[in-house]
Amino acid sequence: MAAAAFTRTLLGHRFIHCSQSLSLKIQTFPSLFNYSQKRPFYIRADPVHTSHRTSGWVPRVIASTMVGTKASYSTQSLPANEPVVSVDWLHANLREPDLKVLDASWYMPDEQRNPIQEYQVAHIPGALFFDVDGISDRSTNLPHMLPSEEAFSAAVSALGIENKDGLVVYDGKGIFSAARVWWMFRVFGHEKVWVLDGGLPRWRASGYDVESSASGDAILKASAASEAIEKVYHGQAVGPITFQTKFQLHLVWTLEQVKKNIEDRTHQHIDARSKARFDGAAPEPRKGIRSGHVPGSKCIPFPQMLDASQTLLPADELKKRFDQEGISLESPVFTSCGTGVTACILALGMHRLGKQDVPVYDGSWTEWGAHPDTPVDTS
Repeated sequence: MAAAAFTRTLLGHRFIHCSQSLSLKIQTFPSLFNYSQKRPFYIRADPVHTSHRTSGWVPRVIASTMVGTKASYSTQSLPANEPVVSVDWLHANLREPDLKVLDASWYMPDEQRNPIQEYQVAHIPGALFFDVDGISDRSTNLPHMLPSEEAFSAAVSALGIENKDGLVVYDGKGIFSAARVWWMFRVFGHEKVWVLDGGLPRWRASGYDVESSASGDAILKASAASEAIEKVYHGQAVGPITFQTKFQLHLVWTLEQVKKNIEDRTHQHIDARSKARFDGAAPEPRKGIRSGHVPGSKCIPFPQMLDASQTLLPADELKKRFDQEGISLESPVFTSCGTGVTACILALGMHRLGKQDVPVYDGSWTEWGAHPDTPVDTS
């Protein structure tokens, strides 16, 4: 059972002995993060889009302008196409009652990093832990595929999330797996979700407090979410449902759709993997997966969406990246990657450019490369 596995994971890290949350001040390292070289304001109204607003809960945006060494703030509405919020905004709004923060850290297997352990050591105060591998489809052997609507609803409800909540998702790398969870919530009909620009590293570099806890409500909720997923896939009843889904079919692509697109070419296909993997020059990290790419696809490695501090590039820089690869944002696009995680970073970048209808091929290359009858090109 996933719940038992989750519990064993926690028990395996008993060297972290904390019975209550502690507030830890993280030192700023100027040599690693030079504020004077960064954009002081990450969330701004785009005059082209100011007439568009999300319905219902819309967060206040903290617009930071540097005055000497201090920041002054003003409040304005967030444009509907803006998919990220700054750490300054989150710090100022962290205690809003209808705002929940999710630590959605996930790492590649070869990185040998444990996201649950790292969450216990340091997380943004009040953040819940969202298990990318755990909140997934249990009926397939493909990694972290989208769960069913019922399973997602049960797991998210176990975390204590409601439809009225605004969500800010972050991860331990900057912008990585958080984009996947941003996409997941949008697939299940929740538009009030944003990615923390720069993630936990930028939060720490800004000198903001983190919490450390080896036990507590958030860990219990994470375990309950994993147990809820198991119950749904075993046909068992689950606890009270506080989050109702509304599946957005147009945001998810399947293997059959990708196959058909090779012939029909209705959508441009962008692959977020590295150029070496795309070309077939580097082996895939998972065994039994062929190297190469889907015929007709183009490669824009996901790091090209980010700057050196792992924050999302401004709109003009993002557009250059797509223009350089001959991608027209006026035409339909879908994205893929290795397992459907970093493809969501491409979707995040296009969302900033006002293209909010970008589907992700959920199975991505792990499914395509392992399938016996799918065509593969190499450069």
